[in-house]
Amino acid sequence: MIICDTHCDVLYTRVFQQDTKPVVTPENMQAGGISLQTCTLFSGTNGVEKHPYEAGMKEYREFRRLVEEENWIQADSPLQAEEGKCKAMLSMEGGEILEGNPDRVEEFFQYGIRMIALTWNRENEIGVPAKLGPEGGIKKTGWDILRVMAEHRIAADTSHLNEAGFWDLIDKHSQPPMASHSCVRTLCDHFRNLRDEQIRAMIQRGGWIGINFYPDFLSKRGRADACRIAEHIDYICQMGGEKNVGFGSDFDGINTTPVDVQTPADVPHILAELRRRGYSEQAVEDIAGRNFIEYYKRLGWNS
Repeated sequence: MIICDTHCDVLYTRVFQQDTKPVVTPENMQAGGISLQTCTLFSGTNGVEKHPYEAGMKEYREFRRLVEEENWIQADSPLQAEEGKCKAMLSMEGGEILEGNPDRVEEFFQYGIRMIALTWNRENEIGVPAKLGPEGGIKKTGWDILRVMAEHRIAADTSHLNEAGFWDLIDKHSQPPMASHSCVRTLCDHFRNLRDEQIRAMIQRGGWIGINFYPDFLSKRGRADACRIAEHIDYICQMGGEKNVGFGSDFDGINTTPVDVQTPADVPHILAELRRRGYSEQAVEDIAGRNFIEYYKRLGWNS
């Protein structure tokens, strides 16, 4: 089975939180059967005024070191995911790393960036985050950046983006957007989660949603387990999104985890819960990774 995870912050942890032991390790990924781990470049609190490009480059250099010295395998796209072999693909969390320069999309594409979360929790040159409210869509510079992203088949990631920006992407962007690490707002009323109408729009546009494992996004009680993760997945499937959903753990970017899904080694607990709920083996395989691969085919990737 191919298992894909579309978001983790292991590079930020390794570079900027060296006193914290990462949970995204080759050993844990192998134990969980992870085939593709998406590792993001994240500028943290380095907003537009604090040289976020340099923060992102420090993490990229750490990724190159992992590839060259510790035998991590870089994937050029999700289509290169293989059962029994863990590969890592790069993403970007917070388009402020581009510092408003569309030419940097090409630069980061060459580094291997294959999705860009347009905002984090701070407003930038592209758009406004959900944390600051629903108003304010994609900015002019944002559209310039998005055009270059589409040319390179880089996914536009709506996680952290506000509602106005989300609907701009649904209505005006040439490529179907995705949400790399978001949950269902009906099940947990948090500004970071997707409303039902947003989920329906994602499904209709051929987008993709990776369920975040952060307990605060899964349950208002702030406690969660594999069963609760499966509930969010099942909710989207019941809306017709059985081909549009998967995993976006946020490992190494969250300060608490579900009680039985604490590292990549525990992802099989979610698969077991889906089977317990009556999902067929084909459906489980789709959710585990095939849906994410098919999404990238819709973006135009063929290898």
